[in-house]
Amino acid sequence: MSVDEATVRRVAHLARIAVSEDQLAGLASEINGILGFVEQLSEVDVEGVEPMTSVTPMTMKMRDDVVTDGAKADDVVANAPATEDHYFLVPKVVE
Repeated sequence: MSVDEATVRRVAHLARIAVSEDQLAGLASEINGILGFVEQLSEVDVEGVEPMTSVTPMTMKMRDDVVTDGAKADDVVANAPATEDHYFLVPKVVE
């Protein structure tokens, strides 16, 4: 895949980044270099390699997946000016 100056200009416009005309060629070259490195990753043979969560062998700590209120409802609304049944009370803004 190759990126030209028109593509760089369009991406800069979509990202709302100001890029001058004299910077377009340099940016296109840099992006093409990055894409070249990404293409190199597809050449790596990862057959049989297990995904890792750490560089050291370890197992993840597991816990039961249960839904709770966090047991902190009072703490959450402690600094609110007005509450009712653990909910924030706010003034009505839409009629």
